[in-house]
Amino acid sequence: MNEEKIISQFRKGVLEMCVLRLSDGAAKYTGDLLQELKSARLLVVEGTIYPLLNRLKDEGYLEYYWEESSGGPPRKYYRCTDKGREYLNMLRQGWVEMVESVNAIIK
Repeated sequence: MNEEKIISQFRKGVLEMCVLRLSDGAAKYTGDLLQELKSARLLVVEGTIYPLLNRLKDEGYLEYYWEESSGGPPRKYYRCTDKGREYLNMLRQGWVEMVESVNAIIK
């Protein structure tokens, strides 16, 4: 497996947590989420975000609403729910524990 594929797998594993964090607080348009993820070099393929957003919405972790756009069709904005915030906190705790464990091994 080459380095690019390995890094891609790492990114996919944390994408859910990052999307929940980015949408916690102010609602985010999908394009904004994509841009923030790209800026952080966390999104490999744009098509990855849409199924993830739908799954998180179906599980009750995200909610959305439509807003009219001055430059085109209405836009869908996503926001983290209370249930999503609880899930995000659990993911964060698991992430911290995993990183500490892995760092202890690879140092």
